[in-house]
Amino acid sequence: MANKDFFEGTTSTGFSYKLDRKKLNDYRTFELLSQLEDNPLLLPKFIIKILGEEQKEALLKHLEKNGTVPIDAIEKEITEIFNQHQDLKN
Repeated sequence: MANKDFFEGTTSTGFSYKLDRKKLNDYRTFELLSQLEDNPLLLPKFIIKILGEEQKEALLKHLEKNGTVPIDAIEKEITEIFNQHQDLKN
């Protein structure tokens, strides 16, 4: 039985995540998301807001290559997470 308080999934690269519906339905999250296009420097703050610090660190470790984490890889993962859950937009 699926937990109605969370969205869970795994990206195509194998990153497993769990998103709290309350955080996604928070105005502050929406505000950050709406500002990302004009200010991509808000991406780290947005990632922490939706994933939390522990999952953010897990994502960075998952994507790390040769001691660095490519920014485009982070963007692809976050985009994929949102695309996997169409009802995140509602």
